[in-house]
Amino acid sequence: MTDTVNVLHHLNELRETWRNQNFSFTKDQQERYDMLVEARRERVKWFYATGRVHVGPKVTKKVEED
Repeated sequence: MTDTVNVLHHLNELRETWRNQNFSFTKDQQERYDMLVEARRERVKWFYATGRVHVGPKVTKKVEED
């Protein structure tokens, strides 16, 4: 797994930069964005592999009134 700290924070900064640059990245920014997206995907896969993600419907308990 890639050791990248604050991946989401850096991705959001790059997205903001992308908007400010008329919706285009420089070559270096594109490479960094691709690397961060891949790191995020690896992390999410790790969450699923280790069972740290809830999969299934949300079950709510009904409260009975007396």
